[in-house]
Amino acid sequence: MTNTTTPPRADRRQFSFTAHGQTIDDPYAWLKDPGYPEVTDKDVLAYLEAENGYFEGVMAPLKPLTDRLYEEMKGRIKEDDSSVPQKDGDWLYWTAFETGGQYRKWWRKPVAGGPDELMLDEPVLAEGKEYFRLGAFSVSNDGRLLAYAIDDNGSERFEVRVKVIATGEHLPEVIPGMLSEIVWAADDSGFLYGLANDQWRTDNARFHRLGTPISDDIELFKEADEGFRVGVSETSDRRWIVIASGDHVTSEVWLLPATDPLAAPVCVSPRKVEREYDVDAHGDTLFIHTNDTHPNFRLCTAPIADPGSWTELIGASPDFYMTGVSCFADFFIVDGREAGLDQIDIHPYDGGAPTRIDFPEASYDAGLDDNPEYDMKVLRLGYESMVTPGTVYDYDVATGTKTVLKVQEIPSGYDAAKYATERLHITARDGTQVPVSIVYPADFPRDGSRPVFLYAYGAYGYAIPPGFSTGRLSLLDRGFAYAIAHIRGGDDLGQQWYLDGKLEKRTNTFNDFVDVAKGLIAGGWTRAGKIAIAGRSAGGELMGAVVNSDPELWGAVVADVPFVDVLNTMMDASLPLTPGEWPEWGNPIEDKTAFDLIRGYSPYDQVTVQAYPPMFISGGLNDPRVTYWEPAKWAAKLRHVKTDNNVLLLKTNMGAGHGGKSGRFESLREAAEEHAFVLWQLGVEG
Repeated sequence: MTNTTTPPRADRRQFSFTAHGQTIDDPYAWLKDPGYPEVTDKDVLAYLEAENGYFEGVMAPLKPLTDRLYEEMKGRIKEDDSSVPQKDGDWLYWTAFETGGQYRKWWRKPVAGGPDELMLDEPVLAEGKEYFRLGAFSVSNDGRLLAYAIDDNGSERFEVRVKVIATGEHLPEVIPGMLSEIVWAADDSGFLYGLANDQWRTDNARFHRLGTPISDDIELFKEADEGFRVGVSETSDRRWIVIASGDHVTSEVWLLPATDPLAAPVCVSPRKVEREYDVDAHGDTLFIHTNDTHPNFRLCTAPIADPGSWTELIGASPDFYMTGVSCFADFFIVDGREAGLDQIDIHPYDGGAPTRIDFPEASYDAGLDDNPEYDMKVLRLGYESMVTPGTVYDYDVATGTKTVLKVQEIPSGYDAAKYATERLHITARDGTQVPVSIVYPADFPRDGSRPVFLYAYGAYGYAIPPGFSTGRLSLLDRGFAYAIAHIRGGDDLGQQWYLDGKLEKRTNTFNDFVDVAKGLIAGGWTRAGKIAIAGRSAGGELMGAVVNSDPELWGAVVADVPFVDVLNTMMDASLPLTPGEWPEWGNPIEDKTAFDLIRGYSPYDQVTVQAYPPMFISGGLNDPRVTYWEPAKWAAKLRHVKTDNNVLLLKTNMGAGHGGKSGRFESLREAAEEHAFVLWQLGVEG
């Protein structure tokens, strides 16, 4: 589709709605004007509904393109797909979609032989609901019961139910407001879980004994620090229940014997500010993964009888970023990244040399898959790259043999030879080399004529892996290159890479992204105005920062559930995430330096009178992470001050939360809308 058939331009003068019987032409001025009656929830809903109506009107001419993109994306999904069965005890477990199904069914069958058994039918649970998400899913140790949790509005307050698998009967107990995993006691008499408090913070671990009232549940652990969150899990051998509490920089772990969950929890080591650690167990020994001496973590051991006495087993390395440790009966696994690429090292307990699992490509995403049993001889692995569809392997630890069990099937067809991928390094303004993973059509010219879709996140130490995407093919097949900027703020190159993009160094994240874009232009990949950019949540904050700083670079911007009102959110300690976020962003309530720094980059506060690129902004009414008013306020302020007539759209999912619509096909439709917007704004034939 070319710009000869574009919908009408969308500037602020064309947007209006009615509140208190008056026509509101400028929502931002209306929200700011004390002369108007107090803005009520009803007014806000009217505003959001009007924005949604405006969105639908502007996008209506693009419906044929959106439908075409949706059908392409849907055609690349195997509708009757299923996972590879995996053994856990006496059962083989797997999930499966039926043709046309939005949600999974959960199945099992006896290892010794017997009929398939349907454990959970998500399509039935989701029937008639605008939104559905399965959270925790935990089968009892004897295989008889299933405890699971569901969210049917996107608020992430889950409801726990317990089912007798063989009969389908549900036990009477129902626990609302849960926000955690579920861990069964060894004798299956009950399970541990955590409740969200009124501020959507899990500050507790509780034990529910089957057959007793929920009101009698026992609080085993209570966290006093409002910035910490509590989680429950178990060690690989299932002998110990783990209660972990922490924020973004500090953690503390407590242990309970799975045979006696009401015993007094034992603290592994009391919290120390800016020290993180997590644990697994082998026999009577704890394996402790910690960053106490180096940002790239090291591995220590300690007797379970004296868990605070740590002895180094594997020292920290400046080159290898140790991301996790998993214990099995005959060996332990150290996961990590080297030069930003995933590595899996298998270590014998006797101190012999480790074995590193080799992967075939120069850039990829790999890791342990589902390995539920402690005594694993063959490891289940997952692998993909930007040109290689998701692949499931079995890896025989004794022989080093990899066996392909499944390769992601693309029914409409896929030819990897049509595409190429590279790992670029682009120099940022301070001299730092920023990695960029890029995939593109094999005949892509380097003359600046083609568009690029550039994605990044850059916060909380979350790395964006160079994995495979079927939806991305719709852009590649229309001549785009697709790039992931591994900017500081993520931990792509180690924890120091994360530390160099947070707090007082936060602007490195934004500068890296802009400098990657300029590097792609200098390398002939594209030119200014031909770059579409996207980010969600904290990545949406990134979008807001770079449209303020360098609006001329971007031809289209997609900001999903964007965290753009950073200063006001960090000033409101009553909001769900705020106290726990201060170690990430700073505390502007108590620290004037943090206040000034955040105000200096907060996208909402830095909106200025200038031309802005075309923008597609989304929010979720039930979103507990980025409250819906952040994107709404931002859109209104942008319309109020921007000097251009470029399209600016705000879409609020009225029945969903942070993740957008649920269901595999509904999420595809949202992706198709965003792709249609990008193609339209960049003038690319659809």
